[in-house]
Amino acid sequence: MVTMLIVILALGTVIVDGIRGWQRTYDRVYADVKTDGYVARNVFDRVVRKAGRQTYLLAADGSWLEVYYYSSPSAPTLDRYARFVVVSGQLQVQHGVWAPGTATPRSLLTTETVCGNVSSCIFKGDGRSAQMELALDDGTLSATVVSSAVMHNGS
Repeated sequence: MVTMLIVILALGTVIVDGIRGWQRTYDRVYADVKTDGYVARNVFDRVVRKAGRQTYLLAADGSWLEVYYYSSPSAPTLDRYARFVVVSGQLQVQHGVWAPGTATPRSLLTTETVCGNVSSCIFKGDGRSAQMELALDDGTLSATVVSSAVMHNGS
C-alpha cells in the first residue's frame, strides 16, 4: 500500500508539473504582447507598402513617421497621409486628407489604435523604406518587434 501511495504521488507530481509548464507556454504564446506585436507589424507593413515612394516625413527624434498614399487608383496625385505615432502607450495610425500647396494642407479623417503595451517606438527611414522598432511590455512579458517595409506606389 505504501509503495502504491509513493507511485501515485510521484505520478501526480509529474502530471501537475506538465500542466503548469503547458499553461506557462500557452500564456506566453497568446499574451497581449505577442498579439500586439503581430498586429503592429502587419498594419505597419500594409500602410507603408501602399505609400508613395516620392516622400515621407520623419520626426528628428524618430517619434513619428508620416507616409503619403493615393485615395484611389484613379487619383492623379498623392492625396492621403498616414501618421504612425505613440500616444499614451498605444501605437496609433492617423489617416487624413493631404493637399500639398493649399491653404489647408491636411485634415484628420480617422485614428486607428494599432496596439497597446508600448514602452518605446522608434521610426527610421532609408530611401524608399521605413523601419519601426517597437518595444512592448505588459508587466509580465516584454518583446521587441522590428519591422521594415518598402514604399511601392508612385513613380
